[in-house]
Amino acid sequence: MKLSGFKYLADQGVENIWKNKMMAFATFCVLLISLLLVGVSALFYININSMITGLNDQNEIAVYLNIGTPDERVAQVQAELTTLDNINNVEYISKQQALERMQGRIDSRGRAIFNYIEGYDFMPDGFSVTIKDISQMSDTTEAIAMIQDVQEVNSSTQVAEFLIELRRMATLIAGAVIIALSIVSMIMISNTTKASVYARREEIQIMKYVGATNIFIRMPFFVEGMVTGFFSGTGAFFITWAIYRSVYRMFIAQPALTQAFNIGNIIPFSQIRITVLIGYLLIGAVVGAVGSVISTRKHINV
Repeated sequence: MKLSGFKYLADQGVENIWKNKMMAFATFCVLLISLLLVGVSALFYININSMITGLNDQNEIAVYLNIGTPDERVAQVQAELTTLDNINNVEYISKQQALERMQGRIDSRGRAIFNYIEGYDFMPDGFSVTIKDISQMSDTTEAIAMIQDVQEVNSSTQVAEFLIELRRMATLIAGAVIIALSIVSMIMISNTTKASVYARREEIQIMKYVGATNIFIRMPFFVEGMVTGFFSGTGAFFITWAIYRSVYRMFIAQPALTQAFNIGNIIPFSQIRITVLIGYLLIGAVVGAVGSVISTRKHINV
C-alpha cells in the first residue's frame, strides 16, 4: 500500500471519531477510567514500597566495643565493619555521644546520678550500623559479633521480620489488585469497542462485499482506537497528576505523621511524571488500537 493510501485511511480513522462522537466518547471514558484504576493502584504500590524501604534504612544495628578499647583499634573495627557484606553505613558513636544518648532516655532524677561521675571512660565506644537488606540481618549480626573487641551487638530482628512480611503482603495485595483491575478494564474496553464496531457493522460488510481488503477495513478502526486511547492516556495523566499532588501536599504538611510513618519517602510526582505520562500514552494507544481491530474480526468474516 502506498503512503498516500495510509494517509487516506488515517484520515478516515480520525474522521470516524467525529462522525461517531457518542461511541468515541464512550470508548474514551472507559479507557480513561481503566487507565486511572490501574495507574493509581500501581503508584500506590510504588509508594508503599518506597515507604517500607525508608523504614528499612532506619533499622539500625547497635555495636558496642569493650570498655577501654584503644583508639587505634576502634578505627580498625570501623574499617572491618565497612568491609562486611550487606553493610550500608557505619557511624561512629563516641563515649561522650553514648553518654548523652543515655541521659536523653532517662528522667531528670536518673540523670542526677551522673553528677557524681567524672569523665566518659566508663562508657564503651560503639557504632550505629545500617544494612542494605534486612532479610540478611541475622547473618550480618552474627558476622559483626565475630569481630575482635566487639562486646555486644543489638539488632531488632523482630522489626526486620515484620518489614519483610509487610513488603511481601504489600506486593501480593497490590499485584492482585492490579491484575484484577486490568482484567476488568480489558472486559470493559472490549465490550465498548465491540459496541462501537457493531454500530457500523453494515458499513464494514458493504466494504467487504465491494472487495476491500481486511487491512483496508481495519486501518481506520486502528487509527480511531489509537487516537482515542492517546487522548484517554493524556486525560488520565492530568487527573493522576492533580490527585497525586494534592495527596502528596496533604501528607507532607503533617510533620508528625511524616516522622512517625516515614511518609517523607513518598515519591514526588516530578520524579516519575515522564514515566507515568509515557506509560499512560502507550498503554492507552495500544489497548485502544488493538481492541478496535480485534472487535472488527466478526464483521469482516462475512
